[in-house]
Amino acid sequence: RSVYDDQPNAHQRFMEKLDACIRNHDREIEKMCNFHHQGFVDAITELLKVRADAEKLKVQVTDTNRRLQDAGKEVIAQTEEIIRCRVQQRNITTVVEKLQLCLPVLEMYSKLKEQMNVKRYYSALKTMEQLENLYLPRVSQYRFCQIMIENLPKLREEIKEISMSDLKDFLESIRKHSDRIGETAMKQAQQQKTFSTALQKQNNLNYGRNMHLGRSRILESKNEITLKRTFEDDDEHEEEVLTAQDLVDFSPVYRCLHIYSVLGDGEIFENYYRKQRRKQARLVLQPQSSMHETVEGYRRYFSQIVGFFVVEDHILHVTQGLVTRTYTDELWNMALSKIIAVLRTHSSYCSDPDLVLELKNLIVVFADTLQGYGFPVNRLFDLLFEIRDQYNETLLKKWSGLFRDIFEADNYSPIPVANEEEYKIVISKFPFQDPELDKQSFPKKLPMSQSVPQIYIQVKEFIYASLKFSESLHRSSTEIDDMLRKSTNLLLTRTLSSCLQNLIKKPHIGLTELVQIIINTTHLEQACKYLEDFISNITNISQVSVHTARLYGLSTFKDARHAAEGEIYTKLNQKIDEFIQIADYDWTMSESDGRASGYLMDLINFLRSTFQVFTHLPGKVAQTACMSACQHLSTSLMQMLLDSELKQISMGAIQQFNLDVIQCELFASSEPVPGFQGDTLQLAFIDLRQVRHYWIFPLQIMFLTCLCHLLFYFSRMKDSSKKNNIFAQFRKNDRDKQKLIETVVKQLRSLVNGMSQHT
Repeated sequence: RSVYDDQPNAHQRFMEKLDACIRNHDREIEKMCNFHHQGFVDAITELLKVRADAEKLKVQVTDTNRRLQDAGKEVIAQTEEIIRCRVQQRNITTVVEKLQLCLPVLEMYSKLKEQMNVKRYYSALKTMEQLENLYLPRVSQYRFCQIMIENLPKLREEIKEISMSDLKDFLESIRKHSDRIGETAMKQAQQQKTFSTALQKQNNLNYGRNMHLGRSRILESKNEITLKRTFEDDDEHEEEVLTAQDLVDFSPVYRCLHIYSVLGDGEIFENYYRKQRRKQARLVLQPQSSMHETVEGYRRYFSQIVGFFVVEDHILHVTQGLVTRTYTDELWNMALSKIIAVLRTHSSYCSDPDLVLELKNLIVVFADTLQGYGFPVNRLFDLLFEIRDQYNETLLKKWSGLFRDIFEADNYSPIPVANEEEYKIVISKFPFQDPELDKQSFPKKLPMSQSVPQIYIQVKEFIYASLKFSESLHRSSTEIDDMLRKSTNLLLTRTLSSCLQNLIKKPHIGLTELVQIIINTTHLEQACKYLEDFISNITNISQVSVHTARLYGLSTFKDARHAAEGEIYTKLNQKIDEFIQIADYDWTMSESDGRASGYLMDLINFLRSTFQVFTHLPGKVAQTACMSACQHLSTSLMQMLLDSELKQISMGAIQQFNLDVIQCELFASSEPVPGFQGDTLQLAFIDLRQVRHYWIFPLQIMFLTCLCHLLFYFSRMKDSSKKNNIFAQFRKNDRDKQKLIETVVKQLRSLVNGMSQHT
C-alpha cells in the first residue's frame, strides 16, 4: 500500500529493487546447480546402464504375472464364493439374532390372541402388560411392532366392553335368580334351626339320662333314631338344596373387577356396580300390589330380598373393595326402612289371622336368615310386635264371629245330662263344680246353657292361637305370658263383652233368655281363674309373680250382667206398657164390673210367672226387677188417670179403676219375689192409694151430694106439678112430662141409694 500511496516514483523504484532481487536469486540458483551438476550426470549415466536390465526384468515380470493370473483364476473364483458365503452367513446370523428378539413378541401376541379367543381377559391384560414393558421396546424399530402397539389400546377397550357386557349379564342373572337364592338360604336357615332344636333336645335327654337310667334307655334309642332321621333328612336337603354359587356364576364379576383393577379403572367399576345394585335393590324392594292376598306373594318378596343380600354378602367376602361393610350396612338400612314400610302397609290389608300368622313365620325366617349373614334385624322383631297387635285384631274379629254364632245357636236353657258319661263330657270342656248338684241323681240339669262350655273352649283356642304368634320371637317366658294375658284381656273386655252387649240388646232375646245370660256370665266369671291357670301352665310362669297380669273377666261379666239386668227391667216395663195399651176403660160407664179389669189380671199372671223364672237369679236382682215393675205399673196407671185427653169420668169408671188398684196392692202384698221386708213392695202403689183416698172418695161424696140435690129438685118439681095442674092429666103433653119427671126421680133415688151404700 505504501508503494502506491507514496510518491509518484515509488512504483518505479520498487520495480527496480524487485528486479535486482530477482537477479540475485538467479545467481544463487545457478551457483547451486553448478554445484550439483556432476552428481546429476553420474546418476543419468547409471540409469542408462540399468536400462537394459530393467527391460529384461519387465519381460520376466510380465510373463510371471501372466502365468500367475492364469493360475489364480480358480482361487479367485473360490475366494469370491467364500466371500459371498460369509456375507450370507453374517446376514443369517443377523436375521437369527433379530428373529430371536421378535419371536417372543410374536409368541406373546399369539398368546394374547388365544387368550382373547378363550375369554381369558385378565390373563390377556397381563400379557399386554408384559408386551408393552418387556418385549416390544426391544423391537420397536419394526413396523409390525408399531401395528401391535397401536392395537393394544383397542384390545383393552374391547376387553373392557366384553367384561362390562358379562357383568351386565351377571347382574341380570342374579336379578332373575334372587328368589331362588333367597329361598335356598331361607331353607338352609330353617334346617339349621331344626337341627339346633333337635340337638338341644338330645342334650336335654342326655342330661336326664343320668337321673333315670333305666327308663331313659328306651327314650335314648328313640331319640337317637329321631336325631338320625333328622340328620338324614338334613343330608337329603343338603343334596337337594343348591347354594348361591351353584345357582349363579360369579366369575364375570371377578373377571370384571380384576380387569378394571388392572386397567386402573377399579373405582369406576365399583361405582358402576354399586349404582346398578342400588337400582336392583329398589326394584326388589318394590312389592306387587296383590302381595297381601296370598302367602306366596310374601314368600317371593322375602326370597328376592334375601337373595339380593346373600349375593352382596358373598361379594363382600370374596372380593376386596368392590363392596364394603359400610356399603352393605347402608344398603341394608335403606332396604329395612322400605321393607318395614311395605309390611306395615300390606299387612294392614290382611283380615285373615292365618295369613297374618304365615306372614309372621316368614318374617321370622327372613330375619333369622339375614341375621345369620350379619345383618341387624332388631327393627324387624319390633315390627313383629306391631303386627302382633294387628294379628290380635284379626283374631278378635274372627272370634267375634265365633261368639256370635255360638250365641245364635244357643237355646238358652240349662244343659240336660242323662247319665254320668254325658256329665263327664261337659265337665271335661268346662270347669264346673257344684257339690249339691253332684248329690242329685241322673237325669239332671246343669245351670248354664250350651254356650258356656263352647265360649270357654273358644277362649282357650284363642290363647293357643295367640301363643302361635308369640313363638320364635326371641322373647322370655315372662314377656310371652304378659302378651297372652293382655290379648286374652282384650278378648274378654272388648270382643266377648261387645258380643254379650249386642246379644242382650237384640229384640228377640226375651226375659227367659236374659235370665239365662246372667247365669251364664256368673259361671264364666268363676271360670276366669282356670283360664289364668291355663296360661300359667303354658308359659311356666307362676301366678304369684309380681309381673304377672290378671284377667279382667270379673269386670267384663259384671258389666254384662248389669246390662242384662237393665234389659230385664226395660223389657218388663215394655211388657207392662203392652198390657196397659190394651186397657180399654169406659170412663163413662155407669157401674163397675165388680172385679178387676181383664188386662190387669193377665198382666199380674204374667208377672207372677216371670218372677218364678227369677228364682235362679241373685235375690237382689229379682227384688229390683219386681220393685221396678210395680213402680212402672203404678206410674202407668197414674198417667192413665191424669191423661189430659180425659175430659170426663163417671163414678162407675172410678169404681172400676179403684178395683184395679186394689188388685195391684193385693199382688204386691202376696210377695211375688221373696226377700222384701214388710210392706216395701206395696209402697210402689202408695201414690195411687193417696189418689184413691184424697180424690176418688171426696169425688164420690161430692157426686152423691149432687145427686141428692138433683133428687130433691126433681121431687119438688114433681109435687109442684101435681098441685098446680089439677087438669093437666087430661092433656097428653102434661101427662108425658109428669111421667118423665117421675122416671128421673126414680133413677136418681136408686143412684143415691147405691152410692150411699158403697160409700
